[in-house]
Amino acid sequence: MGQTSTIATPLSAPSSSQTLLRVLTAASFCHLLNDMVQSLLPSIYPILKSSFHLNFTQIGILTLTFQITASLLQPIIGHLGDRTPRPFALPIGMTFTLAGLLLLAVAPTFGWLIFAASFVGIGSAIFHPESSRIARMASGGRHGFAQSFFQVGGNAGSAIGPLLAAFIVLPRGQIGMAWFAIPALLAICILIWVGRWYRTTHTHAAANQRPEATHHTHLSRGKVIGAIAVLIALIFSKYFYLASLTSYYTFYLINRFQVSVRTSQELLFLFLAAVAAGTLIGGPVGDRYGRKYVIWVSILGVLPFTLILPHANLLWTAILSVIIGFVLASAFSAILVYAQELVPGRVGMISGLFFGFAFGMGGIGAAVLGKVADATSIIHVYQLCAYLPAIGLLTWLLPNLEPARKH
Repeated sequence: MGQTSTIATPLSAPSSSQTLLRVLTAASFCHLLNDMVQSLLPSIYPILKSSFHLNFTQIGILTLTFQITASLLQPIIGHLGDRTPRPFALPIGMTFTLAGLLLLAVAPTFGWLIFAASFVGIGSAIFHPESSRIARMASGGRHGFAQSFFQVGGNAGSAIGPLLAAFIVLPRGQIGMAWFAIPALLAICILIWVGRWYRTTHTHAAANQRPEATHHTHLSRGKVIGAIAVLIALIFSKYFYLASLTSYYTFYLINRFQVSVRTSQELLFLFLAAVAAGTLIGGPVGDRYGRKYVIWVSILGVLPFTLILPHANLLWTAILSVIIGFVLASAFSAILVYAQELVPGRVGMISGLFFGFAFGMGGIGAAVLGKVADATSIIHVYQLCAYLPAIGLLTWLLPNLEPARKH
């Protein structure tokens, strides 16, 4: 079970730092392409809502299908990867995403949209735990930096997706999605190269195994389980709130401020760009000062801003959403590496669990909040979600782990 971490530590010996950086850059760039393509789904909700006469509940179900498919499969795929390395799982996962993308472009009914969303979810379920494993293997010991660098690719892709949707899909309609087969094919080609590196590196490490350098937390099993539970509660807070912004922010801006669809997507891009920028901060700061401090600030620190957001004008709504996105985004890399240190040797399973739970909370949040929006109003959704970051108070229950030392 601890095979993956055994590989991760000796990697820097046979591999040059330049090679590791190229692999990490490739993983981050493919994360950008993967999440850019996947972010098109919520970005084209206004188009689908009009074309298929969908209500908010159906939009929530569409998001739920994508997110839950990814959520349920990710821990399983991560666990299987811990047991038996699968170097070419990544291009296979991207192929599922490509198939889902093309189905979205030509889907004739809501049922076909659901089917396409499930294919995109399967692609995500394969991509995230396996690529997170690659990022840790190529970290050279700077695990927080590597996860942040890897994550910022995904968040940058999520930010670019709505902007490209506004200029490529919106003028052409649903069929415009097919243009994004090009970046998906590019990602498949790059991931084949990454898979070859993974296979070669694993073969070398298996022939030159050394005792694994693990992070000893000296915590009982009960305390580790309790800490994981707290981290999951924090993920719930973060992603349930983010669901209100990623899935319904455009509708909120249109309904409250009467802006155009294009303007709403441009403002969504600003928010997602702030998320991408904030992601890059959490890992390196956690490496230097400790991950618990990053978690404190990133979750609980946004509470004043989320409470003000529902009462702000358009300008301040844009400003506050950027602040919220930047601060809140720094949490995930710190939470993920903290969890990996709590359970050494289970990189794939832990990555799959937390990526999967994050996706699941996003999907459940979208479905629940869609139902609330239909029953009340989209504005009421933001008034309710404003209190979610208060769950960050649970960070006090996390044990203090030693900050990662510089190498």
